[in-house]
Amino acid sequence: MNKFFVTTSIPYANAPPHIGHALEFVQADVLARYWRSAGKKVFFLTGADEHGVKIARSAQKAGVTPGKFVNKNTAEFKKLIRLLAISNDDFIRTTDKKRHWPGAQKLWLRLIEAGDIYKKNYKGLYCVGHEAFVTEKDLAGGVCAIHKSKPEVIEEENYFFRLSKYSKIIESRIKNNELRIIPASRKNEILSLLKQGLEDISFSRPSKDLSWGIPVPGDKTHTMYVWCDALSNYITAIDYAEENDKFKKWWPADAQIIGKDILRFHAAIWPGMLLSAGLPLPKEIFVHGFITAGGEKMSKTIGNVADPFGIIKKYGADALRYYLLREIPPAGDGEFTDEKFNERYNADLAKGLGNLFSRVLTLAQKGKISPIENPKFALEIKKTEKILKQLMIDFKFNEALEKIWRLIALGDKYIDAKKPWSLDPNSKEFKKIIGELLSLIAAIGKLLAPFLPETAGKISKHIAGGKIATLFPRLK
Repeated sequence: MNKFFVTTSIPYANAPPHIGHALEFVQADVLARYWRSAGKKVFFLTGADEHGVKIARSAQKAGVTPGKFVNKNTAEFKKLIRLLAISNDDFIRTTDKKRHWPGAQKLWLRLIEAGDIYKKNYKGLYCVGHEAFVTEKDLAGGVCAIHKSKPEVIEEENYFFRLSKYSKIIESRIKNNELRIIPASRKNEILSLLKQGLEDISFSRPSKDLSWGIPVPGDKTHTMYVWCDALSNYITAIDYAEENDKFKKWWPADAQIIGKDILRFHAAIWPGMLLSAGLPLPKEIFVHGFITAGGEKMSKTIGNVADPFGIIKKYGADALRYYLLREIPPAGDGEFTDEKFNERYNADLAKGLGNLFSRVLTLAQKGKISPIENPKFALEIKKTEKILKQLMIDFKFNEALEKIWRLIALGDKYIDAKKPWSLDPNSKEFKKIIGELLSLIAAIGKLLAPFLPETAGKISKHIAGGKIATLFPRLK
């Protein structure tokens, strides 16, 4: 089927978004825009995870109801999505009782039918920051390595999911790439975990301790834990409750974009749930790293986050999109600093793309000039298009932009060699050179469209209208 269903993880609505969320939104958006332009039918899903102990406690601290608390934060996520020109087709909220709850509860019942849910007493370490039970090996000096807080010791009777039953089959699916995990380092990481064997997992919390969530079907004394509540969003948004034509059209997901800290959730627990329910597994899981500050992961809990709204207001959405895609390794960690941002902006956007565009458009004003194909340029553009397709398949966004920037360098080299400013603007040679450069810039704009949609639109508009524009003013 000529379709592409891409999802982000659904960010936790306990605080406004930070730049790490922007990274995942933008990566998924590039894929959605690219495959749409390639002729695929695309469905791009994101949303918000709005239940849990941490949200209930944060709301209480803020003196508001959990509902009002998540409404405010989720509105900020939607605002960021809009400002970044993210082209998502849907936004699912786990508090949506009409769209999400029926599918989540249906999935729970399917797991019961498979004999994979049972009750038992449980004692464990619970990290509120993770909204998950952790083990001693997950801690550093007795505290969570990410959230810098000591977990709570909790003892209670919970429903459990028989995840251990599916260790071998999940391991097999990942080994043979039926479930492709990218990059290879993350594939090896999850295979190492699977080789040890998965343990059954706590699947509910007593409603007296966790009231802000979805009730367990048939037992209101328990609330669904995050697994069946949040992970199910990927299928509830496409009408799993009804299992109608929409669901059959889109599932399984073609690409699920997640951060490395939730690899186990998506590459072990989620596949186990799907196998239990008799549903196909996603085709690919792409795992990105963290944006760091001083070498440490940006985290709302720690408070070392960069504000994406301020960056967009000062520099524009495409400048932030470019930095995230070009400077941050797609599958690794990358540092964000004002210095690095300014350096990349000036070198690539202002001096690179922006300078070539303004030079050519300024010269084009001297006469009525139409784009003209240059065979050498056309060959390089064709090569770039072919390479970009493979790079998109491999999620190598930074390399894709590097290839496009080679075309910009080609244009700079050509204009410097031909020196059209020294020619008579009415001469055939002048019009040919500028026409060829206009054609090259138009092609660059088209290639940039998935990455920098606003800039691509400006390039197309200004070439068609022959107007001069400053795409990226140089920063001082």
